[in-house]
Amino acid sequence: MLPGTPRTGQSEAGDGSGAKPFVRLGLIGDVHAEDEALKLVIEDFERRNLDAILCVGDIADGAGDVNRTCALLEDHHVITIAGNHDRWLLSDELRDQPGATAIRSLKPRTRAFLDRLPTTLRFDTVRGRLLLCHGIGDDDMSAVKPDHLRHDLERNDALKRVLGGAQVDFMVNGHTHRAMVRRVRHLTIINAGTLHRNDERRAALLDFGALNVTFFEVLPTGLVELEKIPLPDVDEWSRV
Repeated sequence: MLPGTPRTGQSEAGDGSGAKPFVRLGLIGDVHAEDEALKLVIEDFERRNLDAILCVGDIADGAGDVNRTCALLEDHHVITIAGNHDRWLLSDELRDQPGATAIRSLKPRTRAFLDRLPTTLRFDTVRGRLLLCHGIGDDDMSAVKPDHLRHDLERNDALKRVLGGAQVDFMVNGHTHRAMVRRVRHLTIINAGTLHRNDERRAALLDFGALNVTFFEVLPTGLVELEKIPLPDVDEWSRV
């Protein structure tokens, strides 16, 4: 059962005191107002005995209903952070792009929900510290992609800040719309993908007990399991 409040395992102050570490987490990637797909994922996850559901943001800018999308996230206690599209919406930037959410379309409840979203959150898990962000750390435009090579990683300043900052063992992020599990030095990066209708729709279950990530395809009829990927223990910076 999901907790009635998104506080299990969560420590915004960073000390984790009094919180039960997470074991099983549902992961939702970039949403882009896909309210129908989001509803399917949440309903499926709520049947899976998870500690919490995490969402990496980019709630806005899509063909669906952003007001219903935010209501679903809030009503089902999905732990959510803001993405770059949410930032652009609230600052009324880039509203001439295809599918952009008009700021005037936001209901007061939706605006209040988006205004409250943090850019990052940190949690305790049974396997170490987890950072939830949209891009990389506090940079919502940076990314690590499945096909990035060593020189791409070494030039990634946002990644270097996370690696060199306060201890983080896992990073759950989004932005690229590409499902992925990679390890760089001590950091395991998990990207659930996206719900956007123009991309491969994916969601993921991160299980620290089984030490794996299960990826699902999100279909109109529900979630279909695609593959289980073990949490890697190979330092990708050592690759030639």
